[in-house]
Amino acid sequence: MEKKKPSPKMGTEAAIDKKLAPQPENDKTTQLAAHTRDAAGENMNTNTGLPINDDQNSLKAGDRGPSLLEDFILREKITHFDHERIPERVVHARGSGAHGVFKVYEDLSPVTKAKFLNDTARETPVFVRFSTVAGSRGSTDLARDVRGFAVRFYTPEGNFDLVGNNMPVFFIQDAIKFPDLIHAVKPEPDNEIPQAASAHDTFWDFISLTPESAHMIMWAMSDRALPRSYRMMEGFGVHTFRLINEEGKASFVKFHWKPLLGVHAVAWDEAQNISGKDPDFHRRDLWDAIESGAYPEYELGIQVIPEEDEFKYDFDLLDSTKLVPEELVPVQRVGKLTLNRNPDNFFAETEQVAFHLGHVVPGIDFTNDPLLQGRLFSYTDTQLTRLGGPNFQEIPINRPIVPVYNNQRDGFMRQTINRGKTSYNPNMLGNNDPQQVPEAAGGFVSYRERIEARKLRLRNKSFFDHFTQAALFFNSQSDPEKNHIVDALTFELGKVKTVAIRERMLGLLAQIDKGLATQVAYGLGLHLPAADKLPGNLNVPADGDPAEYQSGPIKTNGLIKSDALSMANTIKDSIKSRKIAILTADGADAGSVTNVKTALENEGAVVEVIAPRQGFVIAENDEQIEVDQSFLTAASVLFDAVYVAGGTNAVATLEAEANAVHFLNEAFKHCKAIAAHADAEQVLDATYFSKKIENDEGVIVSGDLKQLSADFINAIKQHRFWEREKPRLIPA
Repeated sequence: MEKKKPSPKMGTEAAIDKKLAPQPENDKTTQLAAHTRDAAGENMNTNTGLPINDDQNSLKAGDRGPSLLEDFILREKITHFDHERIPERVVHARGSGAHGVFKVYEDLSPVTKAKFLNDTARETPVFVRFSTVAGSRGSTDLARDVRGFAVRFYTPEGNFDLVGNNMPVFFIQDAIKFPDLIHAVKPEPDNEIPQAASAHDTFWDFISLTPESAHMIMWAMSDRALPRSYRMMEGFGVHTFRLINEEGKASFVKFHWKPLLGVHAVAWDEAQNISGKDPDFHRRDLWDAIESGAYPEYELGIQVIPEEDEFKYDFDLLDSTKLVPEELVPVQRVGKLTLNRNPDNFFAETEQVAFHLGHVVPGIDFTNDPLLQGRLFSYTDTQLTRLGGPNFQEIPINRPIVPVYNNQRDGFMRQTINRGKTSYNPNMLGNNDPQQVPEAAGGFVSYRERIEARKLRLRNKSFFDHFTQAALFFNSQSDPEKNHIVDALTFELGKVKTVAIRERMLGLLAQIDKGLATQVAYGLGLHLPAADKLPGNLNVPADGDPAEYQSGPIKTNGLIKSDALSMANTIKDSIKSRKIAILTADGADAGSVTNVKTALENEGAVVEVIAPRQGFVIAENDEQIEVDQSFLTAASVLFDAVYVAGGTNAVATLEAEANAVHFLNEAFKHCKAIAAHADAEQVLDATYFSKKIENDEGVIVSGDLKQLSADFINAIKQHRFWEREKPRLIPA
């Protein structure tokens, strides 16, 4: 009898057979191909193969309720993301840290029972870590990027971590989108290019399809993304938190850090130069300032909003893509942070510190912000991989200042030697120790918010306006700041190879500001899309209605602009810790060097003498003047201002020294204050800007050293003279 041939296997059965078929051990290409996946034309599913209906929203109790622990899709996605990179942080890999103290100005017990905010005599120890977001540990400090601003308070009630950024808003509204955002901005996976940069296709592809990012993009393309130093940038808690007082009354709160040196930035061209000259620029600046005693200082500001005002505004307090304008709720400055000690060991402290939004103390609590809710899970999860197990809190930099007693035991790298027989609760053998703490005695109790809602994956319609605050930010900028945003967008989108992505972004920019979009389009050689082609919110659930996700009101509670959003309105009253270069050579007029140097140092500036060679220069009176750097090791981009000293022979040498002339040209191009002794005018005549200095307030030439020093100091206080860029002849 003829043996019947088996019928051919089809579909899933055949795919399983193919998956299980042995591969030739010596054929590496075949082995790799068996694990290769191409998502083109495929549906999305979980790692267990479950089809995903909504990858845009976490599961919440109601559309404004808290995210739910049962959201296995959120947990799978974020857990995988948290464990992608080892051992460096997935984000914020490159950072700098410092120790310090915090003191509150006044008793804040009317709004919070947090002890460190109620005792004006208490100095609370802190550790602060500043960082970039997108780059690796080896990337430059001067990338165009958000900066992390994370502060740990070691309080008598445990650690409180205020984990924020130097921008008050973020790209996304829901934490389930965070892996997508970072995957998009990281180097592209096929070629691992570019490092620490958003100017590439995958980032702008994601952004152009995610209109909720519009506000944050305005911040990221502004000068806020290029801070002069960590000491001169604001910090923000980003989310809306709650403050709870002893009576259990809650208020909403936004946290701010206001630097006492003002908020200042560098130019984009300057940032690129600094990256080549000194990629550790911010790290070195922070370290040197603390070592020299020029301690960085910031004031803690709070915007307190009564619970009854939750729905008072044209935006949702739970939306992390929105800020609360200071004109609507003023920032109260309630305490001062002073950074006064550098770490003893970078790895043991700065690298191993483990911040977490969930590290709170009684009197501070969370809201249902869906980005915040996801972060509460993510931070602990990522430390488990990065620091090797559940005992990362026992690393010295992470330990609270109060003793820890609980029933957690064992695990990798356990430090505590626990005595006793019991490690569970309740217990009789150990007298039920350690004991739970009643609320009245300081035990933490979560805010008793009433929740009655259906479980669903949605965002409230109050989250749907994506362009109003983006327009508010752009309208609030000075003309030079607006020019810089145009240049940044033109540069970034000019690096995007896919024209359709550029066109989609122009459509979004047109909904923020037509003039902005027109200028960027011109720079890209493209036309704006027609009004009926402008995109709405494309980032919606599979069965959602894109028409619902449109722009909202034109103004934010009647505001068209906010002065607090422009760095042009920042503090400009000090040159403390500013770095000033004095250019000179043999034959210098000793008085024109030492008198100006002394005047600058008396105001707190850091002054360095730059000459053709290191060692000493010999002045006209044979006095030796010590040289700090030669022109080969120094660069104008590493200084805030420059002064050319007098002396006949020295001036002749500098005029013929190409590096000296380049030093001045670059300083002028980057809008810095420049001063010169009257004897040194011929050096300025050798620069390209010599014909432009007559009406420039930032260039001072005088033979009166006392007057020159005073005018120079006032010019340095202004930080930059951005008006030089108005003709747009000088690239930003």
